Amino acid sequence: MPLSCFKAYDIRGKVPEQLSVELAYKIAVAFAAELKPQTVVVGYDIRLESPDMASAVREGLLDAGVDVIDIGLCGTEEIYFATPHLECDGGIMVTASHNPKGYNGLKMVRTGSRPISGDTGLKAIERRVEVGDLPTADRRGTLRQALDKSAYVEHLLTYVKPGSWPRMKVVFNAGNGSAGAVIEQIVKHLPIDPVYVHLEPNGDFPNGVPNPLLVENRQSTAEAVLAHRADFGVAWDGDFDRCFFFDKDGEFIEGYYVVGLLAASLLNVNPGQKIIHDPRLTWNTIDIVGSKGGQAIQSKTGHAFIKEIMREQDAVYGGEMSAHHYFRDFNYCDSGMIPWLLVAQLLADTGASLASLVSERIAMYPCSGEVNFRVSDIPSTIEHVTNAFNGLNPIVDTTDGVSMSFDTWRLNIRASNTEPLLRVNIESKGSEVLVQEKLDLVSGLIQAVN
Repeated sequence: MPLSCFKAYDIRGKVPEQLSVELAYKIAVAFAAELKPQTVVVGYDIRLESPDMASAVREGLLDAGVDVIDIGLCGTEEIYFATPHLECDGGIMVTASHNPKGYNGLKMVRTGSRPISGDTGLKAIERRVEVGDLPTADRRGTLRQALDKSAYVEHLLTYVKPGSWPRMKVVFNAGNGSAGAVIEQIVKHLPIDPVYVHLEPNGDFPNGVPNPLLVENRQSTAEAVLAHRADFGVAWDGDFDRCFFFDKDGEFIEGYYVVGLLAASLLNVNPGQKIIHDPRLTWNTIDIVGSKGGQAIQSKTGHAFIKEIMREQDAVYGGEMSAHHYFRDFNYCDSGMIPWLLVAQLLADTGASLASLVSERIAMYPCSGEVNFRVSDIPSTIEHVTNAFNGLNPIVDTTDGVSMSFDTWRLNIRASNTEPLLRVNIESKGSEVLVQEKLDLVSGLIQAVN
């Protein structure tokens, strides 16, 4: 079987063509051989194949002599929490996140929930599987379950002071993913009147794949916010490591502006701290962090890169416009639950609406959002687009793809790390018209060579 399921940050592929239970077993044995852990925590998401896949992972670890703690159905961030909390040497989460039905995968971490990606062990694990270097042990490991989520929920609640909150009404759309059980446990401790949408875990995805980045998947949250006159709405992807916000008018808020909002909130209580951001859209974040006396530090896009720089810089927070939010107090990992708790606290502290907290920033730095293109040759297309603007003497940054900054607008064009796509982001200083004008221009340049 070709190992096309090994990606830049994790393992992901169509089941069983690219990722089978047999291959998952081998990967687990290779994981044990490469990391030599004593104890590993394993969990899985709501996909139909996930229980069998997780069973294969557990068996592989056990046969390799590793003790396994099974935390059952969960979100990826529960692995990030449980690995250090349960004093494990690593963790494996069975999930394909927001991929379509029929896909599955593995996200793996080592001690302290440090990510395992291509440069930090994933390629070595792949090589072991390829050559069959899969040693088992004389002593089989032991298996125990730890299904209680209370310690994780207690940690999440440390980010808020609900005694200061007015009663709120919030729409929670789990997308039939893994988030439902956690949301219900959190809400029990808060002055919130919840409105639940697609709460039940269901790997058949009867209401569409849980991916709120798809415009067609936003309507159910927006309609529920309006129908119930909620203060705001939150929606998650399947393994809830990303969350997405809707204001009280049902309007979707681009993740870019949530990054700025959370950075400001955390700098208010952690003055002078460092904030990590990705290169796709930057001006709003840099402006906010600077105005708050913080230090904005750019990282290459992707959770492995963000987490590495978060640790290096001991940053209090990191955010990507794709709705990944990272927190120092959460093992420098991304969480889809902490952001909405911080937003609720912010609304309680300010008495303002979510729309009013971001509307000024949206007007100051309007953006295109990420626009994707399927092209025949990504490198040559990027070269063609950037050559068209070189004569305008832009400030060029190649941290991730190519970023070109001009006096009134900015472009980032890059290859996706996870899909065969060319991704474009454009922002401006105060002009939605200019954003659209430049997006049309860049789109034309891309189409001209494809």
